[in-house]
Amino acid sequence: MFGREIIEVATFRGTHDNLAAQTNIAKRSQAGMLLRDNVYGTIEQDAIRRDFTINALYYNIKDFSLRDYCGGLNDLRQGLIRLIGEPTIRYQEDPVRMLRTVRFAAKLNMKIEPATAKPIQELAPLLKSIPAARLFDEVLKLLQTGNGYTTYVLLKQYHLFEQLFPGINRLFTPSGNSNLEKIIEQVLKNTDYRIANNQRINPAFLFAAFFWYPILEQTQLTCVESGLQFHDSFSMAINEILNEQCRIIAIPRRLTTIMGDIWRLQLRMKKREGKRAFAILEHPKFRAAYDLLEMRASIEKGELLELAKWWQVFQSETVENRVAMVKQLNKTSRRRVKR
Repeated sequence: MFGREIIEVATFRGTHDNLAAQTNIAKRSQAGMLLRDNVYGTIEQDAIRRDFTINALYYNIKDFSLRDYCGGLNDLRQGLIRLIGEPTIRYQEDPVRMLRTVRFAAKLNMKIEPATAKPIQELAPLLKSIPAARLFDEVLKLLQTGNGYTTYVLLKQYHLFEQLFPGINRLFTPSGNSNLEKIIEQVLKNTDYRIANNQRINPAFLFAAFFWYPILEQTQLTCVESGLQFHDSFSMAINEILNEQCRIIAIPRRLTTIMGDIWRLQLRMKKREGKRAFAILEHPKFRAAYDLLEMRASIEKGELLELAKWWQVFQSETVENRVAMVKQLNKTSRRRVKR
């Protein structure tokens, strides 16, 4: 206790030597992953149990000294992310260490030491054994802490992205120039910019951009296979894509609900006649939906650019001018019907 505040102090962790039979203290899975870790030891043992050398530095408040047990200071000077111990074993103990390796390299602008990097591609499938709720927290750290785009590039390089987002990765192209890949790059760079400028971000928008094109493709596939109308197929596609993804990363319902609103508004924003445009403008998620529309328009061009421009003007105009814009739109629509 420190006044009214509770400060949690971590105990030093120890080694797992000669503890094979004591499952109440330490336990591993057949793949080598730590399932239970209640082993306590000395500061020297604790240093060896840390993930990276740069994390195994200790500050002694008694004499103001910095203790380095694993060569972390030298790696800091060289800009190296280096695992403590044998990398394959350490990744097997906790596969999330592969994600941390990439995250620290991107965040700190450091290089991954070759021996630390070598096993990642081969061991990347071990992430499937990590609880979906834990992976959700890790994904937010990866993509929404200001270095999302750089992290994304590294995740793809080490075949980690495909473990986290298999439904997205299936649609990637050899050229890396598809609409899907363009929008992911753009939304991550925009997110990094907003964080750098202390602007608000919402993971629901990030995921909505990520999955827009996979949902469209699944919708078209459902239309062909089932013969359902587009809107029914669209709703089915949303459920299928979300169900598949949430088995890997447990995106909370509070976010998937927002994502669904953003996606459905993409279809509604095409229909602006009568009172529809005013109703859409009043929707709580209109601004997020418009931002996604604008992002899509910058990629797809064509009629979508005109639609995004119309909504840009409509939301900035007075009520009287909005009424005039809708009337003009109605006249144009009637002329098209007559033709």
